Amino acid sequence: MRTTILFGGMSRERLVSVASAKALAKALPDADLWFWAPDDQVYVASDAVLQAHERPFEIDLPTEGAPIGGIEAALDKAKAEDRVLVLGMHGGAAENGDLAALCEARVVAFTGSDSASSRLAFDKIATKAAVAKAGVVAPSTVALADAPAALAKYGKLVAKPVADGSSYGLIFVNEAADLEKLKAAAAREAYVIEPFVAGAEATCGVLEQDGQVFALPPVEIRPADGAFDYVGKYLAKTTEEICPATFAPQVNAAMQEAALKAHKTVGAGGYSRSDFIVTLDGPIFLEINTLPGMTAASLYPKSLKAQGIAFKDFLDGQIALAVARAGRVSEGAA
Repeated sequence: MRTTILFGGMSRERLVSVASAKALAKALPDADLWFWAPDDQVYVASDAVLQAHERPFEIDLPTEGAPIGGIEAALDKAKAEDRVLVLGMHGGAAENGDLAALCEARVVAFTGSDSASSRLAFDKIATKAAVAKAGVVAPSTVALADAPAALAKYGKLVAKPVADGSSYGLIFVNEAADLEKLKAAAAREAYVIEPFVAGAEATCGVLEQDGQVFALPPVEIRPADGAFDYVGKYLAKTTEEICPATFAPQVNAAMQEAALKAHKTVGAGGYSRSDFIVTLDGPIFLEINTLPGMTAASLYPKSLKAQGIAFKDFLDGQIALAVARAGRVSEGAA
């Protein structure tokens, strides 16, 4: 099968996707590059233009030549040419199950979770409810109408879009004026509101490899300005990301257990990354990412390195899983 890195997309995380594609292309130099551009068309991209693209977190990648067509036309081409897609994409259709469903309908092999798992994991409220049944501790959810009373009770709230990546739309509610900002944001898209949980930020990856599913070493995050938002993740120079995390062994073990439970509960495939706040009482689950960042500075590759797993070996394993899954679907339909 022809390996093809599909990246870009229409979500707000398309810039991160281009940065991920740069790292993926270096590890898979023989792979073709397909760029889902902001004009909603898919283009064949060249490695030279991709690698020369500076400031990918801020500036869109230029397109080259004529487009293949829209995403469905590109997937039809992938099916006809027996391609396996390495999804270097984040957020939006890539992570909410829509793209996976289009691939599944055509029996196109693709890396990452299937459509049903992706839909569940992308909904932060549904995910919290699901993992809570598995014994994973997560913050309570506050209704928008109850936000003023909750602010008075807890002193601080945090809000983020229900269905989007964790890098965008983050709102800290510290005072009444912030409630108005939250109401305006919630009028545009659904938000999940939670009591602010004080503690250290951390994340823990899970990997399916050689028939085993296991948690990777957790990453401890020390944001540059106290907020691990888009700027803190990708643009701030002083954010520290330490792997393995320096928490007590029992804390790291608890985080790994919770990440593994979350991965299995939502039915994630191949790999995932769960985010936590580490409090004095232990780790608190925030959300799970089924297509975490793969940039040169991303957290999941740091965990792979700490585990002693080469990035190329990780990708080869994910490609093999994708091909095997598509094969099983084909056999079942025969």
